[in-house]
Amino acid sequence: MMIKKNSVVSLHYEMYDADNRLLDKTEEPITYLHGGYDGIFPLVEEALHEKHIGDEVEVTMEPDDAFGEEDPELVRIEDLAAFPVEVEPGMMFEADHPEYGVVVYRVTDVADGKAVVDGNHPLAGLRIRFKAKVADVRDATAEEIAHGHVHGEHCHHH
Repeated sequence: MMIKKNSVVSLHYEMYDADNRLLDKTEEPITYLHGGYDGIFPLVEEALHEKHIGDEVEVTMEPDDAFGEEDPELVRIEDLAAFPVEVEPGMMFEADHPEYGVVVYRVTDVADGKAVVDGNHPLAGLRIRFKAKVADVRDATAEEIAHGHVHGEHCHHH
């Protein structure tokens, strides 16, 4: 079966940075609704269009096509007293940002009674090479199309 609009696509992928370091890979296939539903990077979706089970694609994406550029306004230094718990690098929490609404911040450093928090995606600012292999393709159900996402095992339920 060929990937087309309103196909449910399952794939394995690997993501690499510009230095060819592996950033992420699937253990189990990911599944998304194909056809402009924002379930996968648009450039990857474009490359997968009209592919079949077993086909492979490789797409290199600039930051704007992947996780965005780093926004210095999303990096803040906060007094440790502002946190309800003891913080350490790697912790994540949500906070309101006046321009972006609720942002997930990651603690990147703690020193001298202060914490550096970063609301950028950890891969923001990076050129990404995305390699994928199509594991399965099926027609989406009417309900999946109406809701704009895949239903079923390991997926969203209503």
